This record gives sequence, structure tokens and C-alpha cells, in this order.
Amino acid sequence: MSRESRKAREAFYARPWTGPNRHYDILKEGAIALVVVSVLVIFLSALFSSPDDPALTFKGWAADAPDNFYATEVQQLAGTSGTATYGPPYNEGDGVSVGPLTFQKWGGVTHPIDTANDFVIAPLSSQVEPNDVSAALKTWNAADPKQQTDWATAYDDAIQATADDQGALHLDAVAKGDYGPVPDLAKGVLAMAVSGAYDNAMTGQGQFFQTDQTKQLLLMGDGSYMDDKATELNLQGNTWGMMNEAGSWPGQQWLAFTSVWYQLPMFNAPDDATGITRTLTDNADVIIAAILVVLLIIFTLTPFIPGLRDLPRWIPLHRLVWKDYYKKHGRQSA
Repeated sequence: MSRESRKAREAFYARPWTGPNRHYDILKEGAIALVVVSVLVIFLSALFSSPDDPALTFKGWAADAPDNFYATEVQQLAGTSGTATYGPPYNEGDGVSVGPLTFQKWGGVTHPIDTANDFVIAPLSSQVEPNDVSAALKTWNAADPKQQTDWATAYDDAIQATADDQGALHLDAVAKGDYGPVPDLAKGVLAMAVSGAYDNAMTGQGQFFQTDQTKQLLLMGDGSYMDDKATELNLQGNTWGMMNEAGSWPGQQWLAFTSVWYQLPMFNAPDDATGITRTLTDNADVIIAAILVVLLIIFTLTPFIPGLRDLPRWIPLHRLVWKDYYKKHGRQSA
């Protein structure tokens, strides 16, 4: 666009308004809009109200899938659970990365979690336990860290060896071995969960205001109970779960811009995948976050990027919106 045509366009937009004027009561319009919107919100909420599913609890987990809960607690003692191996901000490790950029590690350990103590030993120590569990606690606390790890790892390996083709564990088929106090500790935690006491022990550990649910969510995520529930309610990534409410109810539609990336095959490698495919899937969160940051920068700078900033002129959809205006005044303002 030449300088002369740009000046002509600016002069056109700067013309004094010569059309009709009428009184506009913004308070009246605002009050009407508020009433109409309020009525619509109440009516639509009653008609299409969101699902109100009960919260997941450790008591429910222990009752519905006791073997899975038991095995998950053994993993906490062995340090092999997802939380124990996650890395920052919960424990040491590299975590996810984009090439040489280890963003997770750079953040540091800001919310330290000792899975053996926080998920097993501390809850059991918070109440009076049966004699066998109390004896197991004393034995565990008296042992050195290497011995504790050896006991728990051996028992964890023995439990995982009982998995069938569908991944189900069979605790009655665990081979005999030197597992120290680990079996009694796991039985104690399971009994505590079945009674409901474990939920209370895990609520706001060490905090006055019981608003931090981080540990509870991480522990739930280490087992298959919450994942199975998410599958039932269509909340998995491959069903656009990030932008759904429970069930088939649509939820946060504005998250489609983020959720769409998780549907790409490159971020959904099978469990036995290796190489770059495995790397992309394992680091999907941080890679997708990087993609979104780049796109956000592009969108922000669109008015300054030649070509992108001219798309409205090349694809004049605005003329459909303002067709009456252009019908009256022509295209001299283009």
C-alpha cells in the first residue's frame, strides 16, 4: 500500500460522523442484559447441569482394588513408583526436557516428597497400630537405607512378577523371600485405608490449612485406580479429556488449542516404543508447552509480521460483517 493511499484511508476514517444520532442509556441496556443473561444461566444450568461425581478416596480405592493399592504402597517403599522417580519439584532427577534444555531440573526441588515416609511410615505412625505392624515399623526404622531399599525392592519385584497378560497382579502367588517388614507395613496401610483412617492421615500432612492435595493426587496417580476411573469417564488424553467434564459432558472448550496436540500420534507412542518416538511421548508436556509458547509469541506479534498482518485484506471476511456499510459507502475505504 502506497503512502498516498494510506493517507487517503486515514483521512477517510478521520471524517466527522454525519449519520443520525440517538440517545443511548447504557445503564438501562446493562440492567436488561444482566437480567436476561442471569435468567438464561439459571435455566440452562438447571437443564444441562454438570455432573457431580463423588470424589475418589483411598478408602474407595482400597475397597475396590485392594491388590492394586497394596502393590502401589510397596512401590512407595521401594522408590519405584511414578512419584518416587518423577524428579523436580518432588525429588532429584532430570525430569522432562526438550533436547539439552532440562526445564524441570532447573526448577529444583521445591515440594520435596519422600514416598516411603510420606505415604507409608508417617500415616502408620500417626495412630496406634496392631502389634505386628508396630513391630514392622520398629524394624524398618532401625534398618539402614540400603537394607530398607533391598527389602522393598525385592518384594516389589516379586509382586510385579505375578502380573498376568492383562497386567493384573496376584498377591497370593508372590514367591517367598527375604522381604523384611515390608509385607506387614503394606498390610497395615491397606487396613488403615479400608477403615478410612488413611484418608484422614493424608489430608494436609503437616499443614494447618488443609488445602494442598498434591500428595494425595500423586499417590492416586501412582496406581491404576484413578486412571481406570478417568477412562470410564472419558477423561483420558486420547478422548480429549483435558477439555471434558466427567462423562461425555463438554467442558473447557477453550483448551482445545492445547488438547489437540495430545491427539497427534507422535505424542501417543505405545508402551513398547523406543527411540525418538518414546522420547517425544515421555516429554510431551514440556514439548507441547514450548509449541504453545512459540504460537503465542507469533499471535502476539502478528500485527508486526509481514504477510500475517495482511491476511484480513487478502481474506476480507470483515466485508460480510459490514456489508451494509460497504453497500452504502463502497470500497473506497479498503
